[in-house]
Amino acid sequence: MKRFQIHILAFISMFFWGMSYVWSKIVFEVYSPLTTIYFRLLISFVVLFLFAYFTGQIESIRKEDRWLLWGSAFLNPFLYFIGENFGLSLVSASLSAIIVSTIPIFAPFAAYFYFKERLRPINVAGLIIAFAGLLYIIVNKNFSLNANPLGILLLFLAVFSAVFYVVFLKKLSLKYSPITIITWQNMIGSLFFLPFFLYLDGRRFLSVHPDIMTVVSLFMLGIFASSLAYVLFAYVVKYLGVIKSSLYTNLIPVFTVIFSFYMLGEQLSVKKIVGLIVVICGVILSETGSPEWSNKSKT
Repeated sequence: MKRFQIHILAFISMFFWGMSYVWSKIVFEVYSPLTTIYFRLLISFVVLFLFAYFTGQIESIRKEDRWLLWGSAFLNPFLYFIGENFGLSLVSASLSAIIVSTIPIFAPFAAYFYFKERLRPINVAGLIIAFAGLLYIIVNKNFSLNANPLGILLLFLAVFSAVFYVVFLKKLSLKYSPITIITWQNMIGSLFFLPFFLYLDGRRFLSVHPDIMTVVSLFMLGIFASSLAYVLFAYVVKYLGVIKSSLYTNLIPVFTVIFSFYMLGEQLSVKKIVGLIVVICGVILSETGSPEWSNKSKT
């Protein structure tokens, strides 16, 4: 595959992940975050399983590795999507994407703790700069928060769940293909969410009559954000490597901010744009010195 084509695939996958925040906001107008998560994972599992089965890429997980798979699925998608989707329901789509885009900054710290990989000063510098950008966006002049505090905490639950998830992913990726890992993780994740969905949202789901925009957005989340984007990104990582591929994820909040403005009517303030630029610079600076294994989690 030509290098130009790989860059196009990376751009497309980032577009879908950026749009996932917009699609989620649309679905939240009708369904709860819990219902949205469950059906997003279920749709994704079906799509990925069929793709992997017909292309001969599905693999069975060996008995000794099943605890890794279940542990990774508990972190992501279970805890990650709880933090991301419930946080997104309380905070704007653009700010949510900006907070979640800090995931690669914290990954080197997990690498140092679990694998004793060297933590470079540039990682710390990137972390400080990115946090400065976040604080500039979410803190007012009187030091009050410019966003729902619970929403911010939930989004950081997603961030740290994704960071610890990378530890499990590193071990699994040494033995299995990305498509295999993501397919089974999404299946297990949907099983984790099933009892909560049935108990809390089951009756309400049956009584709701969604419009076409809601249905389309939900399928967009399952097919494009949780399935196709990961397949495309797997090829990008294969040809460009983890660090160069990860740099593309800085486009996610850019897409989210732009389309949140046009599709959701969110305010596109100078403060938000400046803060976004600072966060992206911090992430790029941090990833410049990140260990090679530090990959992105799910959007």
